Amino acid sequence: MDFDKLIDRRGTHCSKWDEMERLYGVSADDGIAMWVADMDFRPPQAVQDALQKMLDHGVYGYFGGDGAYRESIAWWMRERHGWSLDKADIFTTHGLVNGTGLSVAAFTQPGDGVVLFTPVYHAFARTIRAAGREVVECPLVNNAGRYEFDFAAYDAQMTGTEKMVILCSPHNPGGRVWTREELQGVADFAKRHDLILVSDEIHHDLVMPGHTHTPMTLIEGVEDRLVMMTAATKTFNIAGSHTGNVIIANPELKAKFAQLMGGLGISPNSFGLHMVTAAYSPAGAEWVDALNLYLDGNRRLLEEGLSAIPGVKAMPLEATYLSWVDFAGTGMSEDEIKRRVLTEAGVAANYGPTFGKGGETFLRFNFATPRARVADAVARITAAFEDLQ
Repeated sequence: MDFDKLIDRRGTHCSKWDEMERLYGVSADDGIAMWVADMDFRPPQAVQDALQKMLDHGVYGYFGGDGAYRESIAWWMRERHGWSLDKADIFTTHGLVNGTGLSVAAFTQPGDGVVLFTPVYHAFARTIRAAGREVVECPLVNNAGRYEFDFAAYDAQMTGTEKMVILCSPHNPGGRVWTREELQGVADFAKRHDLILVSDEIHHDLVMPGHTHTPMTLIEGVEDRLVMMTAATKTFNIAGSHTGNVIIANPELKAKFAQLMGGLGISPNSFGLHMVTAAYSPAGAEWVDALNLYLDGNRRLLEEGLSAIPGVKAMPLEATYLSWVDFAGTGMSEDEIKRRVLTEAGVAANYGPTFGKGGETFLRFNFATPRARVADAVARITAAFEDLQ
């Protein structure tokens, strides 16, 4: 588990590094990629061994017999999250953006409203709009650098055309681990307005020390409307496998989702199933524990370094490896902030406005990379704002 090892990902069809110059104008030759939400670390050895076993066998046919795969998911959720699920409730999708799109298609109609608590993961809105549904933005309240819900305001926004709400838990990009009380508030809100509740919990394993994630399925009053989404891909850095899980206990919702999956002829790829089965194991758990300690060190380095710049404030992070940094206090325009971070510092970060209302003065930085690279990024950005020191 050598997280300090620098692995050159350039020229490997890596979106994070090979698309950086085209999208951000930051050269991969001397720039730092801190945008796409994948890690610059190799996955656990157990995952590598599972792939090597496939390569050694050398025949890549149709996958059959997914009992061990389903059992590994059930084991992980039970052992790591206190959630006892029925293995028959698991659907495997091509990642969770695909899972989001399938949920929107299964449980809403064109023209329906889908509620998002913004700012939030940008792919939600893109997928909703592409499906011909309406994005209903319910802005989170930034209370002294901590996102909170305002359900009274959201209640007043509802028109009756909304049919679904999508929650990001833990929150991306703000890094909140929602409390049980907050999750109950979301559940009650969904019930009041008769909304299907989709809970995307892809970051649920990436929680900083001192914080505990609660699966939405453990909250009261959601049984008749809940769609859970989880994946091993974010946890173990195997996003290229495009393997996610939509887990639905309610029989009526489950039947609707199954019908859509069958009609589209969707089936998983064998590489992803083998990787997930290997990852969701005691060896995988040991790796994640070490990873989270390492990420916490990177978090402190980035938060403290960037927050030392006058007018810049990193939102205190409770989960994920994505730092949400507010540049509002600099008084600079969005273009000037981008010029300094991207052009002067050579650091590619996600633009805050793409996450919806409330993201206008922010950039999102991915610090799941060797610590030396994080230190380099902090030094570069600090130098780019040296006139404020």
